[in-house]
Amino acid sequence: MPARSCSAPTQDAPAGGLLRREVVSFARRDGRASRQVTRAFEPPYARLVVAPARAERSTSLHPDWRLDAAAEFGRSAPLVIEIGSGTGESVLACAAAHPDVDHLAVEVYRPGAARTVLGAHRLGVGNVRVLEADARALLAAALPSGSVDEIRIFFPDPWPKARHHKRRLVQADTVADCARALRRGGHLRLATDWADYAEHMRAAIASCPLLGPASGGRGDADAPRFSDRPLTRYERKALEAGRTVVDLDVVRR
Repeated sequence: MPARSCSAPTQDAPAGGLLRREVVSFARRDGRASRQVTRAFEPPYARLVVAPARAERSTSLHPDWRLDAAAEFGRSAPLVIEIGSGTGESVLACAAAHPDVDHLAVEVYRPGAARTVLGAHRLGVGNVRVLEADARALLAAALPSGSVDEIRIFFPDPWPKARHHKRRLVQADTVADCARALRRGGHLRLATDWADYAEHMRAAIASCPLLGPASGGRGDADAPRFSDRPLTRYERKALEAGRTVVDLDVVRR
């Protein structure tokens, strides 16, 4: 993992020299790979998949690897990164609506990444690439400084139990890494349906002096619902359960 990774060791390495376990914002639930999942990473679909140099884990990134967006997309265009893109509902809709903008979908779960790849191919959306990776590693070092126009983190795992809050993706160091990767005027957009996570996000944003409120926001970071985000199945279920969705939007100074 890169030196600026947000992952923190949870136990010391034993005398035998085994690798330390790390706090991560996800738990692997991929199960056995189906044929559909496997074929998403084979021709002709593989052209939509970013294939980085890896470290020790299947979703890790080698410390020396850097994203070359122009090479991956075959052009120079504004770059939007969606962290935790799931099955691709949001990123595919946004990419189809904005063909002049490149969209990188980052997803740690292979079935979700596979469905995004297959969906992009089926819809003929050529401005989407999918990266199966731990987002913390990507944000920590793999994005060149000032190279991203927008980073979106919509409905990350809330890890609602207090003892699991350290697993939440949005932390002060994650926000600082996002700010480093964003160009001046670039947006960091967050959304959650958990009230205490919204407060946690606000605190993380407030700790970063490189970020300021976006125009039109209600307060330092609170913003109207992001109009480009389609109403996904997850958000619909949250609303039906009576939870309030909070959108946050800040810009790189």
